[in-house]
Amino acid sequence: MLEFSNGELLVEIRNHIAHLTLNRPQALNALTHDMIRAMTTLLADWADDDNVKAIIVRGAGEKSFCAGGDIRALYEAGRRGDGSQHEFFREEYELNFAIHRYLANCGKPYIAWIDGIVMGGGMGISQGAVFRIVGARTRMAMPETTIGLFPDVGGSYFLSRCPGAVGLYLGLTGQTIKAADALYAGLATHHIASETAFEFDYALDGLVDWSNGPLVAMRDIVQKFSSTPIEPATLPPLRDMIERHFAGKESVAAIIASLDSEAACEHADWATNTAALLKKKSPTMLEVTKRQIERAATMNLAECFRMEMDLVTETFEHGDVVEGIRALLIDKDHSPKWKPATLAEVTPQSIDNFFRQRWQPDAHPLKQLHIGPA
Repeated sequence: MLEFSNGELLVEIRNHIAHLTLNRPQALNALTHDMIRAMTTLLADWADDDNVKAIIVRGAGEKSFCAGGDIRALYEAGRRGDGSQHEFFREEYELNFAIHRYLANCGKPYIAWIDGIVMGGGMGISQGAVFRIVGARTRMAMPETTIGLFPDVGGSYFLSRCPGAVGLYLGLTGQTIKAADALYAGLATHHIASETAFEFDYALDGLVDWSNGPLVAMRDIVQKFSSTPIEPATLPPLRDMIERHFAGKESVAAIIASLDSEAACEHADWATNTAALLKKKSPTMLEVTKRQIERAATMNLAECFRMEMDLVTETFEHGDVVEGIRALLIDKDHSPKWKPATLAEVTPQSIDNFFRQRWQPDAHPLKQLHIGPA
């Protein structure tokens, strides 16, 4: 077992498979800048290493795969106002993009075992995996609007590809979902029961037939152990409601008004609770998120990440994210003072400002991202 990033990453290569473990269980395996840099280097090295045919990434402990990024460090950078957080985001987005393109670029499957908490940055290093394996412990969310941010790390891309308005609903509300809903939303590919993890690894260690290529070899094992989640999905019964209230609305204020009008419907409690949840979040970032996800539906992966780099730069200049982190994690008073305080005060012009062109194409920090041959 090799250690990287001061022991925050553990690596073991067995039977041509690189087992990568996020090793910060006391911090729910949240990603530090050093972890992002180390993962980038490791994946680049393995792409050219004939001894490595596949990669599987997990989180240490039974509770969490990865609960996000190092939010406290980002808060301190935002407070300093020196812009140092932008290097974190640039390198994180580069890593996320590389994971999405890993199989296409080097022919090696990257697999994410996300049987635990997976949020924010954890979604960034798992949603590009060719196999995204959930289990009974999976608790998945993109909760960025709670801290005055938007669903980044590729959230533009993968949320906009969820069925119907499901991705918009998940991105705006930050709702946590379990395994069956992750499969329904297309945010997971397979479910494997937690108690079979040892047998799964034993099968990987015993794999001898690579003749049809790494992707087929790994797919066969993943499918062999796949099962149906015990808990049923909750999103399908709500799908009509989600479409009715979230699809095609001109603003988040209109979404909330629509939810507020459902006093006598079958799902009145859901509508009331969803509206109340939205009303607690940053008004500005709700409107940014809505436009972000809707715009991303016609954008490719590289364009989505460049848009997110533009958005995150403006977001820290705006300031709601620093205030949101303060209220949730620093002072823990849960009383953020958003600016502006209400959706009624958010103007279309202020949202336009988030989507303006900040750099010329040849000067963009993520100009090197390109899709290339599939």
